[in-house]
Amino acid sequence: MLNSVLVLVAGFLLDLVFGDPRYAFHPARLMGRIVTLAENGLRKLKCTGVLGGAILAFLVTASSVIIYLSLRMGAGLLDDRLVMAFDIFMLYSSLALSDLVRHSRPIASALARNDIACARHELQQIVGRDTSKLDKYGTARAAIESVAENFLDGFLSPVIYYLTAAAITHHLCGDPVFWGVASVVFFKAISTLDSMVGYRNELYSRFGRVSARLDDILNFIPARLSLPFLYFAAIPLRLDANAGSITFFRDRLKHSSPNAGHAESFAAGALGLKLGGPSMYPHGMVDKPWLGSGSEEAGPLHIRRINRLVLCSGWLSVILLSLLTLCID
Repeated sequence: MLNSVLVLVAGFLLDLVFGDPRYAFHPARLMGRIVTLAENGLRKLKCTGVLGGAILAFLVTASSVIIYLSLRMGAGLLDDRLVMAFDIFMLYSSLALSDLVRHSRPIASALARNDIACARHELQQIVGRDTSKLDKYGTARAAIESVAENFLDGFLSPVIYYLTAAAITHHLCGDPVFWGVASVVFFKAISTLDSMVGYRNELYSRFGRVSARLDDILNFIPARLSLPFLYFAAIPLRLDANAGSITFFRDRLKHSSPNAGHAESFAAGALGLKLGGPSMYPHGMVDKPWLGSGSEEAGPLHIRRINRLVLCSGWLSVILLSLLTLCID
């Protein structure tokens, strides 16, 4: 199990130092292309209902894992040391903690110098809503919500699935690192599917249903496990951890997603803010519930605080979950 933990730590540190790698064959980009190809093929076959969506999910997840396995075997044929390097790179490419912070920092900087147009432009790069009419407070709240929500599927869930799969297969005498990374590849494939077809509109309400539900299922337990990491990270940062917990249990299920409201609710309480509320998207206004009971007047300082909170939570989760994995070995 030590190798499994070392692979995770290496991938985590690479993400913190270099951020998400930008290249044509990034796993997420390849998964996106597979989704597009499979969707186009199924639509040509008029297979666009729930069954078609199930076939799409199977094709994308199976293809992603098979491609990972094939490349890993190819690396092993060249040199055994390349296998671990490849696994580290795959895990590094699947963690997005650093990017959450890097994408929100320009928004905070623009707001600090009262450049609302620039802040809206930077925000548009990371959210799906219409940012053109947001004021400075709405822009800051949207950035905070994005960081808090994506902490789950961009970081915590992959870490939990990697270590869980590695621990289980270790006790079953399998290859912990392979199964750990394979589980993350599977998770990222589902996450990519959800981001591309998991919409509740006329085009995808049936076709994307299986992908959306699978994403909900996979994030269900990690969303609820996010509380202790967020709580204990908030204390040294002098955020209101108790208010965050109270808001977490009171408001987490108000969100339309069964999982997205957990970290957002904690962030709202810990930062003393109200998050959510009516939001404009390209398809129209979405009347989201408010999370938290604080001020609506979020600003650049709050963005910096949520960045520190998710970074500290990320460190805590990797350290504590790695130690737990080694202890039960």
